[in-house]
Amino acid sequence: MNNEQPIPYHDIPDLARMPGWVTRDLAEDVETVAFRSGAALAVLQEHLGGYRDDVPQDLVRDRLALEAAEAGLVRAGRSERAAEIRDEVHLQRAGESLGPAGTMFRGWRRVARLSLKGIWRARLAETLAVAEALILTEPDPARSPVEQAALRLEAALAGEVAAEAALMLADCELSKALGWPFPAPLLGRALRRADLRKEGVEMSVACHRAVVQSAVRSVALSGDLTRRAVRLRAVAPKLRAKGAGEAVRLFLSEDAVTPSVALSPVIRGSKVAMTGRSARRLCDRLVALGVVQELTGREAFRLYGL
Repeated sequence: MNNEQPIPYHDIPDLARMPGWVTRDLAEDVETVAFRSGAALAVLQEHLGGYRDDVPQDLVRDRLALEAAEAGLVRAGRSERAAEIRDEVHLQRAGESLGPAGTMFRGWRRVARLSLKGIWRARLAETLAVAEALILTEPDPARSPVEQAALRLEAALAGEVAAEAALMLADCELSKALGWPFPAPLLGRALRRADLRKEGVEMSVACHRAVVQSAVRSVALSGDLTRRAVRLRAVAPKLRAKGAGEAVRLFLSEDAVTPSVALSPVIRGSKVAMTGRSARRLCDRLVALGVVQELTGREAFRLYGL
């Protein structure tokens, strides 16, 4: 019999919450929507600005990358959603190729993990295989971060950059203008295919509205994942399985973890060996403790995450 008792929620330092008035008025004029997007980003700054140690920012950006991939598949007219994306990526074996859904997620996750320091624009151009001229030009500092991102998006699309790559460029520009250490997929998560045909003021309004929508979602997501991360960190010292510390690190940085791929025979990102049986037992115990969830509802090929 399993006598494990779930770990209760721990108190965490207050995180900024999104005020309801940010989304209450859906006015389309650029001044109003720009004000609301600025307020939304000011709240999100505490979550993704890089100075809160309790926020699992790698994990938050990984989950946002998953949602951006879902949106990208919708823009491309495809039907895959999070469950199919996760299966394709996290159950991939050595030598197997990813399909469109997995490739979309890998692209967004790769960008979300790109450091925005140093020669980041050159690295981004290489990562996305786009002309450096579309990236290396400095934006107008007199414009707001969202306006800078909208201009970058419009220029990339006019330069015949593929839609997802153009959105990745724009999200990097937005995060850099906000002073964040890594990109957060905000525009890519919320802009629709019809928005990408807009220009000028209409494009700016679409980007401001997308930022509000994504920021509201991101704040809620960050708060939930932070509470879950605090609980996982609290039980980590009590775990006796060899490699438990490395496994916890993985749970705090990746959207989903599969025992047979990510944790065994070697825990991803480490040199620590773990057998498949030990990996499954560890995941089952973390579920029993209430700090990790099984994400698929299946009896086999299970995926786990916060």
